[in-house]
Amino acid sequence: MNTAYQTLIVKFSEPIKVLDGIFDDAEAWGVDTLKGWIDDYESSRFTAINSHTAVITSEYNMECLIKRHLSARQRT
Repeated sequence: MNTAYQTLIVKFSEPIKVLDGIFDDAEAWGVDTLKGWIDDYESSRFTAINSHTAVITSEYNMECLIKRHLSARQRT
């Protein structure tokens, strides 16, 4: 089987640890970090490569993941 993953390299303006603060209500979000939130989405993975940059991969959900991210930003 040849599986093609979509990949995004994202450089955040704030440190990832600061962005983790968005998830301060883990009970409401279901996770307590940005990594947990991305990894919770089926076939998707978040890998921090430094304090501000991450690689996000998804087998088939990248478009949905991006929409989910934008809707979460509007909630905060």
